Amino acid sequence: MEAIARVRNLRGSARKARLILDLIRGKTVPEAQRILSFSKKKVANDVQKLLNSAIANATMKEGKTDIDNMCVNNVFADDGPIMKRHRPRAQGRATIIRRRTCHITLHIVDNKEEETLGTES
Repeated sequence: MEAIARVRNLRGSARKARLILDLIRGKTVPEAQRILSFSKKKVANDVQKLLNSAIANATMKEGKTDIDNMCVNNVFADDGPIMKRHRPRAQGRATIIRRRTCHITLHIVDNKEEETLGTES
């Protein structure tokens, strides 16, 4: 069984989000929750909410699921829209401040299904 959760227009750059996502990719769900709860990065709280949302999606889709057997299969961050702001500089000039956003997508699958995904039975 597979469950997907997405967050869009999250404040923060995709580059910084990928640092956290690389830590949890391929891990089991309880291990990923532990990693995210002890991370000092700001985006880790948002990714933890996203992981909890994916778990809730899995339980709504299947009913009673065992999250200990589930693992983070695919997780990635894409660039979102960039808000452009101006800051005054010397001699009447202005520079652009880019407020970056990102879209994060998280897939969790059951370990039993992950083993049989590539085989035809």
